[in-house]
Amino acid sequence: MVQEYIEIRGARENNLKDVSLRLPKRKIIIFTGVSGSGKSSVVFDTIANEAQRLLFENFSMFIRNLLPRYPQPDADEIENLSMAVIVDQKRLGGGSQSTVGTVTDIAPVLRILFSRIGKPYVGLANAFSFNDPQGMCPECNGLGRKIGITLDALIDTTKSLNEGAVIAPGLVKLESDIYAQSGFFDNDKKIADYTTEERDLLLYSEPRKHTGLPYNTYEGLVYKFNRKFVARDIQTLSPRIRQKVEPFLKPGPCPLCKGARLNQAALSCKVNGYNIADMASMEIDELLEVVKGIIEPAAAPIARTLIQRLQHLVDIGLEYLSLDRSTDTLSGGEAQRVKMVKHLNGSLVDVMYIFDEPSIGLHPRDVHRLNELLEKLRDKGNTVIVVEHDPDVIKRADYIVDMGPHAGSEGGKIVYEGDFSGLLQSDTLTGNHLLRKRPLKESFRQATGALSIAHATVNNLQDVSVNIPTGVLTVITGVAGSGKSSLINEAFLSQHQAAVVIDQASLNTSSRSNPATYTGIMDDVRKAFAASNKVDAGLFSFNSKGACPNCQGLGVTYTDLGFLEGVKLPCEVCGGKRFKEEVLAYTFNGKSIADVLSMTISQARSFFTIKEVLPKLQAMSDVGLDYLTLGQPLSTLSGGECQRMKLASELHKQGSIYVMDEPTTGLHLSDIGRLLTIMNRLVNSGNTVIVIEHHLDVIRNADWIIDMGPEGGNKGGKVIFEGTPQELLSASHSLTGKYL
Repeated sequence: MVQEYIEIRGARENNLKDVSLRLPKRKIIIFTGVSGSGKSSVVFDTIANEAQRLLFENFSMFIRNLLPRYPQPDADEIENLSMAVIVDQKRLGGGSQSTVGTVTDIAPVLRILFSRIGKPYVGLANAFSFNDPQGMCPECNGLGRKIGITLDALIDTTKSLNEGAVIAPGLVKLESDIYAQSGFFDNDKKIADYTTEERDLLLYSEPRKHTGLPYNTYEGLVYKFNRKFVARDIQTLSPRIRQKVEPFLKPGPCPLCKGARLNQAALSCKVNGYNIADMASMEIDELLEVVKGIIEPAAAPIARTLIQRLQHLVDIGLEYLSLDRSTDTLSGGEAQRVKMVKHLNGSLVDVMYIFDEPSIGLHPRDVHRLNELLEKLRDKGNTVIVVEHDPDVIKRADYIVDMGPHAGSEGGKIVYEGDFSGLLQSDTLTGNHLLRKRPLKESFRQATGALSIAHATVNNLQDVSVNIPTGVLTVITGVAGSGKSSLINEAFLSQHQAAVVIDQASLNTSSRSNPATYTGIMDDVRKAFAASNKVDAGLFSFNSKGACPNCQGLGVTYTDLGFLEGVKLPCEVCGGKRFKEEVLAYTFNGKSIADVLSMTISQARSFFTIKEVLPKLQAMSDVGLDYLTLGQPLSTLSGGECQRMKLASELHKQGSIYVMDEPTTGLHLSDIGRLLTIMNRLVNSGNTVIVIEHHLDVIRNADWIIDMGPEGGNKGGKVIFEGTPQELLSASHSLTGKYL
C-alpha cells in the first residue's frame, strides 16, 4: 500500500511559527516537547479543530446550530484529514445520573439482559433504568440518596420517653409530648431496649387516627419531621427554625431502595441470584466472571457483548471500578481511559484517534496496557496521534514530532521529526532528557513530628491508620485505584483541614481572568499606572471603567449570523487590546497597560521594580511558567499549567502542609527537575510536602514513601510499605519497588 500523509502547511495558531508537517497515516504519531511548546496548538487547535469543523459542515444548518462551533484554524493548507475522535482529559461531568455503566454503554446492555432472562419478568429494558420513570425508585427519583435527618438528632436512645428521649430540633413541646401521651409505649422503658416493632411505631408510622391526641392524629417521629421540614423547600422556613434544623439535614442512602436507585419491582428481578443493582455495584473483574456464568441460550449474544465491553475495561486497567460509580468521582486519567473504552467498541476504521497524555494517573506497571491499546487501534487501520511525556509511551511511536526549542514565544517550531533512536541523538531538550539517568536519593531528611490518619474507611480504604511525617517530602505511591487519593484527598484532608491543596482542577475559566489578575499583580500594576498618570486606577481594568465600549473589554466581538456559523473577530475599535483609546495613551516607564499585559513573565521580571510584584513574578518563573503572558486568559491553560499557577500563588507560605495531586501531569522531563527544586525548597523552609505521584523521578527523591496496594479497588486500600526509597528497593511485595 502507498503511504498516505496528513499535510499541514503554514500553521500559525497560538505560538506556532509557520509550521509545516507531513504526518504518516495509519501510524502511531507522538508529539513531545516542553509545556507550552506548541504540541496542543498543532494537535488540538489545528488538526482536531479542522477535522471537527469539516465533519460538522456536512450536517444541516439546524443541526449545526446545536453543535459547538469550530473556527477555521490559522493555516495555509490542511489536507487528507480523516474523522477525528478526541479523547481528552476533561473530567466527565453528568452529575449523579451519569455512571461508568451509562457512559461506557454497558448499562443499557445489562438492562436488556435482565428484561430477557430475569425472573420474575418485570418489563422491558427501561424498567431497569434509574433515569426512566418506569424504573426509578419513587422515593429518591433514581438518585439513590435523599436528604434526611440522622436518628441521633431525633432521639436519645439512652433515655425513656418520660426522661425526654425525643430531642428532635424544630419541634414544639406539644409535638414532642404526643409520644408519651399516645399510650402505645412503656414510657419508662429506654429507647435502646425497644423491640423492632416498637421502634418502627415510634419512628416510621404513617399518620393514623387517635382521638386522645391533639389534631386527633398520631404519626412516627421521622415521618413528622420529614413532612414538616424535609419535604418543604428549606427556604420557606423561618430563619429561627432553619437555624435549628439545617445542621441535622444530611444526604444519606434512600430509605426505600437503600442506594440502589431502582424501584422495588426492578430490584425483585434476578439473574443467577443477583439483581441488577448487585451486578452494577460489583467490581468489573468480579462482574465479568458472573456474566461468563450465564448459560441461557436466549442471552448468548447479549452476554457476548457484555463480556467484550467489560474485558476492555479490564485490559485498560480499570477492573477496580464498578458500573454504578458516578462519573464525576473519577480522576482525569480514569475519565480518559473510560472514554477510550467507549471507542474501542466501535467498528469505524481510518479514523484519527487523538489522545491527550493518556498515561496520566497510570502506574508504570500499567503503561504497557495503554501501549497495547494504542497499537490495537493502529492495527485496525487508524491514525493514532498522541501528545505525551512518558518515555515508555514515546518509545512505541512509529513517528515522533518534537516541538520546541522552548515554551511560549520561544517555542512553536519543529525541532525534530523521525523515529525514537533518532530522537535520542537529536540534541533537543526531549532527546537529552531521555538519555539522562537520575540516581536514587542518598540521604534523607529526618521527620520533625507526625500527622496521623486514624481508622480511615473512605471508599476502598480498609481501616487504614498511618502516620505522615512532618518537615519532609512524603510521596504516596501505588497502582491506579489503590486508595492514594482516598487516603490523602479525603481521609487526611478531613482530619487536617488547614492544608494547602494544589490539584488539577481548572482555575476560574472565564476569559476575563489571567495570570496578572489571578496572582494579584494586576492590583499593584493598576495602582502604579494610576499614580504615575494621576488618574483613577479603575481606568486600567478592562472589566471596569477602562473597557473598550465596543467589545466591553473582551477584545473580540461575536457576530451571530442567524442560521450561518457565528463569527468571532478581534474588536475593530480596540484591535483586541480590550481598553478604551484614551486609556492606552497613559504610560508607565514608557509602556501602555496593553503593552504590559502582552509581556511574558520573564519580560515583566526585567521591566518591573515594584516590590510587591517581583516575588509573584519570581514564583511563576520558578514553577516554569516564564513563557505565559500576563494577559493570557486562564481558560486557555492546560491542566499542568493550572496546577503550576496554583503552586506559584501558594509558594510564599511557611510552616504549612502542602498536598499535591500528581504535580508532574503535563510536565516535560526537563521541567521535573524544576518541580523537585521547588518541593525541596518548600521542605527546607519548614513546610511539610505530601505528593501523590507515579513519576519515578519524584519517587526517587522522596524522604519517605507510603505505598498503597497491593492492587486497585477492593484488592487495594491497604498500606503495603512505609519507609525510604532505599528501603523500598528491597520490598519485593511492592509493585512500585520493582519499577524503581
